[in-house]
Amino acid sequence: MTNLATLKRQLLADLVSLAEYEAQAPEFAVAREFIAARVRAGLTQEQVAEKMQTTRSAIARMESGRTMPSLRTRSRYAEATGSRKVV
Repeated sequence: MTNLATLKRQLLADLVSLAEYEAQAPEFAVAREFIAARVRAGLTQEQVAEKMQTTRSAIARMESGRTMPSLRTRSRYAEATGSRKVV
């Protein structure tokens, strides 16, 4: 059975895969900041969603790194988690 680190190394050996991976770095950085802010605040996704008047699935999508949330959404997330800002 291949572990995750080995699989990642094999995939990133391909230049096309590496370029795509690096292109998504900003989205993943924002996702990590969202998760870190929520964890620091001691909140669940459901609690953040309630404070933002949205759904838990919307929070999960933001924290997945698949899309770059708008500045307004980032500001609302920061407010909901008691953070000064989220990237």
